[in-house]
Amino acid sequence: MTAAHLKARLLTVREVAEILGTWTTSGERFPRRLIEERRITFVKVGRLVRIPEAAVAEFIAENTVQPIHVRRSARNRNAA
Repeated sequence: MTAAHLKARLLTVREVAEILGTWTTSGERFPRRLIEERRITFVKVGRLVRIPEAAVAEFIAENTVQPIHVRRSARNRNAA
């Protein structure tokens, strides 16, 4: 295990929900579903569940959809 692993900040399920913006609408339900479906990395500390901060950032990056830039054709510009 590297020093980086030991220094990684472990977040509670509530903290993850707040970061993802789901706390006000569904509470801990969404992060717990991610854990149950093994869609996010988590750590068991006894009976507690903690999620590394880096895993949350990775989850957000993997699920970010980039916009598509569509050029309008000359024909569409003249019709408008």
